[in-house]
Amino acid sequence: MTSSLLMPRCRTRSRAAGHEDAPGGTAATRILDRRHPEVRALLELLAVPRESAAAAGAAERTEFLRRAHRHISARVRPVYSVQDERPVSQVLRRGRGSCSQRLAVLEAVARAAGTPTRVRGLLLDGRFWYPRFPRLHFLVPHQVVLPWPEFRIEGLSPTEHPTAPWLSVSDLFGRAGTPGDGGGFTNSGAETLFDAVARTAVDWDGATACSAGAVSCDLSAHVLADLGHFASRDDLFARHGQTLCATARLLAEPVLGRHAAGA
Repeated sequence: MTSSLLMPRCRTRSRAAGHEDAPGGTAATRILDRRHPEVRALLELLAVPRESAAAAGAAERTEFLRRAHRHISARVRPVYSVQDERPVSQVLRRGRGSCSQRLAVLEAVARAAGTPTRVRGLLLDGRFWYPRFPRLHFLVPHQVVLPWPEFRIEGLSPTEHPTAPWLSVSDLFGRAGTPGDGGGFTNSGAETLFDAVARTAVDWDGATACSAGAVSCDLSAHVLADLGHFASRDDLFARHGQTLCATARLLAEPVLGRHAAGA
């Protein structure tokens, strides 16, 4: 069974009016500190589109995000950190981060390159993480707040991307309706959601026609609530809080923050 003891109190987590849409942006935030030297140094390692984000083609900007994703995947090792509001610069300096923190690095790099980002807030069933903690189910929070990034890329085909001009990180390496050859995401082993999007469909809406043996492409059964869109993950956490309460994060971070995902 999951636990509610470690979660913030007095939080109502449901979709609120005014979050049907959000403009997103490229501004620096406390978490997405894109002007920090650590982020700028990372940007210099990547081949940024020569033209401005407004003028560069959709294919060029999408390919840049893919390169950034691959670089982050290789540079920032996955751990079970629980400090979702940790600034991107600190994640880069440590060289390790949770799935959510690694996604934040990708958002910060996108903003630094001139591509607006926003997040979709998802409230997930804690049982989704049972395979990672087989002996510790009683410590898994029963709800997990997940910021799922989207990137504004003008010129996307509305036929191939129904949510154009917004491109979900789920679709960064292909359409969500394509399961991929390696099967779906099982939330076990070393692979995290951040890594999985480069290999297979990660579908929170039940739109993926998964092939036999790849039923985990459709993850919609794990979604307790769609919290709507937010201009940044900072805004999402300001309204709904982090998954764990402050005391739980303080006690768990020294251990989980260094514990490799899948170990």
